[in-house]
Amino acid sequence: QVQLVESGGGLVQPGGSLTLSCAASESAFRIYTMGWYRQAPGKQRALVATINSGGNENYANSVKGRFTISRDNAKDTVYLQMNSLKPEDTAVYYCYAHVETYRSIWSDYWGRGTQVTVSS
Repeated sequence: QVQLVESGGGLVQPGGSLTLSCAASESAFRIYTMGWYRQAPGKQRALVATINSGGNENYANSVKGRFTISRDNAKDTVYLQMNSLKPEDTAVYYCYAHVETYRSIWSDYWGRGTQVTVSS
């Protein structure tokens, strides 16, 4: 199965920046969408940003203008550049991929998560 491995999380001060990376460990028949979701303590998992194979980007309103998603299709890797971080961005960030694992069989895959903490 496809494995998604996140990296780049950590502790940062408000106003600072972090960049997250997520790499798929195995080539799939087709990876249509990759992206990031996050889950803060006591809250449901929520969209952060997605990007499809054509480069079309989608962002949650709360991160527009601050976060930028990108992908390297050759490396099966998605990135999330996070600028002007706020305490409310603190969460576990999960990599996501919508994958055609076999002809006409589509599945959602999730990484194990990486902690981002924004605090003074």
